Formats: sequence, C-alpha cells, structure tokens
Amino acid sequence: MEVEDGAELCFPQLNTSCRKPTFTWSGVLFLHIVLSTVSVLTVALNLLIIISISHFRQLHTNTNTLLLSLAVSDFLVGLVPMPGEILRQTGCWFLGDLMCSLFKYISYIITSTSGGNIVLISVDRYVAICDPLHYPTRVTERRVKLCVCLCWLISVFYNSLYFKDELSEPGRYNSCYGQCVFVIDFTAGAVDVVVSFIAPVTVIIVLYMRVFVVAVSQARAMRSHITAVTLQRSVTRTTKSELKAARTLGVVVAVFLMCFCPYCCVALAGDTALKVSSVSYVIYVFYCNSCLNPLIYALFYPWFRKTVKLIVTFQVLQPGSREANVLELELLQKTDTP
Repeated sequence: MEVEDGAELCFPQLNTSCRKPTFTWSGVLFLHIVLSTVSVLTVALNLLIIISISHFRQLHTNTNTLLLSLAVSDFLVGLVPMPGEILRQTGCWFLGDLMCSLFKYISYIITSTSGGNIVLISVDRYVAICDPLHYPTRVTERRVKLCVCLCWLISVFYNSLYFKDELSEPGRYNSCYGQCVFVIDFTAGAVDVVVSFIAPVTVIIVLYMRVFVVAVSQARAMRSHITAVTLQRSVTRTTKSELKAARTLGVVVAVFLMCFCPYCCVALAGDTALKVSSVSYVIYVFYCNSCLNPLIYALFYPWFRKTVKLIVTFQVLQPGSREANVLELELLQKTDTP
C-alpha cells in the first residue's frame, strides 16, 4: 500500500509531497487538447494583430496603437498564464515555489494591463465622438504612447505591492511540494476588485453612456439637416466611421466584462484558495477573453481580414509592402454602394 500511495505523489521521495491530481487519462488528454488549442489560438491570432498594426503604415493611428497594446497583453496571456494554468490543472507543479510566485505575479500584471488598455480605448472613443473637433490636438501620438507606457508601469508597480509578501517568501501558501495555489485574502481581494474592476468598469460605463447619448443626438441632427446635402454626406461618412469604431470597441468592452465578472465574484467570496479542482476554470474563462478579441476584430474590421491574407500568403515580405493600402477594399465597397 505504501508503494501505491507513494506512486500517487508528485515527489514520491518526499514525505511532504502533494498528491497527483485525480484525473483519468482521458480527462487529462481532453483538458490538454482543449486548453492548449485555446492557448495556441490566442497566441496566433494576437500575433496577427501585432504584425498587422506594426507592419502597415496605414494602420499607424492613435486608436490602433491602443489596440496594439491590448493585443500585446492578450498575446502574453496566451504565452504565460494559459500554459501555466494548464500545468496547474492537469498535473503537479514541478517548477518550484519561486516560479509559482513569479507566475502569479506576471499573470496579474498582464491581465490588469488588459483592463487598463480597455479603459484607454474607451477614453479614446469618448473624445472622438463627443469632442471630434479637438480630437487631433488632445489625442496626439505622443500622449497615446505615454499613456500606454504608464498603463504597463502602473500595473507592474501595483501588482508588486499586491504580491509583496509572496515574492519575499515564495511558496508561503503552498501546503506541500508540487503545489501552486492562488490564495485571495478577503481584504486584499476586495481592494483588488475595486482597483482592477469596479473603478475601471465605472469609468467605461460612464464614458460609453455619454458616447451613446451623443451618437443619438448626432443622428437626429443629421436627419434634421437634409438640405445641406454635401455637408451632410461628409459629416455622415465621418460620423458613421467613428460610430462603427465605437460599436466594435463597445463589443470588446462587453466581452471583457462578461469574462471578468465570474472571477470578481470568486475574489469577493472571502479567504478562498483557488484550487485546481474548482475555481481554476473561472480564471481560465477570464483568460479566454484574450482569444475572443481578435475574433471580434475579424468580424468587424475588413482591414484585419485583408492584412491576415497578406501575412499568411507572405506578401508582407515583398518590398514596399508596408505602404500597401489595406483600407482600399473598404473604401471601394462604400463608394460602390448605391
């Protein structure tokens, strides 16, 4: 019996070793296939976004700079937190206590940065819709890049405070070797939910409500000025473009909120250890948001579908490909529409 019990341990030679997860072989295989597929898709799709916006000069806009930052954070989610969560869910943690603490620290940095990027995108759309005349002067390239850098730096600093104790004493919450658990203290979890969720979500909702009100008023104003045909067409084309971007990014925000809410409910549940057998799936639902964002772009942005085709067919390697007019297809479709 002792041999059999030892065979079930992560480290049979250690008395303080954890027991291996009680998954069946078919269950482990299924989880590996599903979770690994999501992880690979997340990395691949966001890499396409990064290459598209970085390579083609026509896509070097302030809004796309924010989308690029969001794609980078989503790309890192598929590269670090997702594979780590697969290891935590389906096997023993063989990387040690220090790597466990660093894994949690880096995971929180990446995911909190994603939330910060969503807030910046909402602010960008708010200024573009509610104050379009001052948008070029208020939302400059330098300010956008500065805000993106601050978003990453603030995330690093905030999470270093959040994980200060665990980074100074790795593995303090692990009860045995071969374990890597997420422990959320009620007070720390509540503060984190307020800082990382309630405050950003409040800002996002207020801004998008304002955008919606202004969009409705603009639509009514355009319908009431039918006589100014030329001016109306110009304003309509510009407004429709901005509203379409706001609608697309609004979908991104809505999906982010739906994926993040389950985790927040867990964080507010009290002194909870997020163990492999239960709440790890809630964390992975949040991570899956990073895979959904590129799919939203593919549905709403014609330029993304076109750039993906150019990337997959290796046409981006041709000289002068950076100057390609990737928005030409969308413009032609608008012109040909009666």
